Amino acid sequence: MSTLSDQLFEEILQARQRVYAVGEQTPLQKLNLPGVQATVYAKREDLGPIRAYKWRGAYNCMAALSPEARAKGIVAASAGNHAQGVALAARVLNCQAVIFMPRSTPEVKQREVRRHGGEHVTIMLHGDCYDETARAAHEYTKEHGCTFVHPYDDIVTMGGQGTLADEVVMSGEGPFNRAYVPIGGGGLAAAVACWLKKFWPNIKIIGVEGIDQASMKKSIEMGQRTNLDYVDVFCDGTAVHIPGEQTFTLCRELIDEYVTVTNNEVCQAIRAMWESSRVVPEPSGAMSLAGFLKQWNNNLVAPEDKSVVIISGANMDFTQLTLIARQAGIGNHETRYLRIAMEAKRGQVLKYLRHIPSATMLVDVQYGKTDYDTQYPVFGIAASDEDLETIRTTLKHKGIKLEDISEDDDVRFRMIHFQPALCKYPLFVHIEFPERPRAFLDFMEQVADLASLCYFNYTYTGERIGRALVGMEFEREEDRDILRERMKGFSRNIIRAIREVSPEAFMRITGHN
Repeated sequence: MSTLSDQLFEEILQARQRVYAVGEQTPLQKLNLPGVQATVYAKREDLGPIRAYKWRGAYNCMAALSPEARAKGIVAASAGNHAQGVALAARVLNCQAVIFMPRSTPEVKQREVRRHGGEHVTIMLHGDCYDETARAAHEYTKEHGCTFVHPYDDIVTMGGQGTLADEVVMSGEGPFNRAYVPIGGGGLAAAVACWLKKFWPNIKIIGVEGIDQASMKKSIEMGQRTNLDYVDVFCDGTAVHIPGEQTFTLCRELIDEYVTVTNNEVCQAIRAMWESSRVVPEPSGAMSLAGFLKQWNNNLVAPEDKSVVIISGANMDFTQLTLIARQAGIGNHETRYLRIAMEAKRGQVLKYLRHIPSATMLVDVQYGKTDYDTQYPVFGIAASDEDLETIRTTLKHKGIKLEDISEDDDVRFRMIHFQPALCKYPLFVHIEFPERPRAFLDFMEQVADLASLCYFNYTYTGERIGRALVGMEFEREEDRDILRERMKGFSRNIIRAIREVSPEAFMRITGHN
């Protein structure tokens, strides 16, 4: 009697005869990752016909159905990529599909479903997560006598997904001794592990999940399928509350190790893919690379190891790039947000800035005056762990209180609290300065003898110039006039441009009264 993994292997064999009717093999690309000496290849599923691997399983499952089953109508539930695969298959196989998607599905994925399926698909938006959407889809299937195509917990669907592993084996770049596979419901991971282990028995399969999505890891630890109460949806393609029945059985047998990654680590992997290949995967599409980088950085991967990661998709709403860029940090450093409590008097911010190591980059400043005696500026720092420790130690020695508030909502949503009535003889300016380390320090050196900061709003954008909205206050009105004159003579290597903003315009821009 064959095991479930034997059945899956046979389904992958059969899928090889079907899936290439709608798509071609995707390339295996050697990556040149900054700071990584080990050999890493990426399976570029973002270059498939729907910019994600899901076309393989959806088409294989639907093509394997009898004409009578397809004629009853196809139903699917998906956050996006499986939906596109079903839509493509419905058009090619000339059948009708009703696709249930969460109400929060990015517009880009809805649009792509319509583009691939045309008149062969109907989209039904229902629920706020995949599980709610799936329940509605199953109810519709039962009520109308249709055929449900599962995105992962179906042996034929998994057979289609496994064809990408066959392409890895046939590429001639192997054998690999490590493979990193993203896990949502577990279908892709099970299929890839099943196929690779048949040809390379000594390969280590590492399943990668989001730290707040790790339903498979939790289920394996508990010895049974476990439903998570909360699932983070930043990586929406892998946001599943509970693994499938078949995928749980297969992953328990085939996955050697699990690693969980944070959203920040996923963003850093997206940045690494951009820097190495000018490719921008979607968050769930970069998850396996994030798992590799985490293990490499923790010295769990040897330089002689040869690894393969799966770039599983690149379907993302363009506006999500802003959040990804912010969370990815700068260079090889994660951004940390530090709130510094200091006296509300002239020169205190400058005193702090002089203690920042020269290799450290200031990428965010959020400050508004809220107290006469104490100020609480927030500084976003892109620095190595060693430099961050230097900052902490130095400030502690100086008696300056520091608090890491990187996870605070005020920082995340850039809520800069400010009480204009506390400012004496204020001057508001919009400045542009060369984007380089210590540029802010150079500016403060020029004004510290006359002015104190009462407001500062700046964030790094990746341009050659930085832009900031700055509020300064003065002990005397004459000092404000002196600084106005001084600003006219600022060197361009300190300030490229400076423009005074009226108090009325400042209040309108910042939303203060």
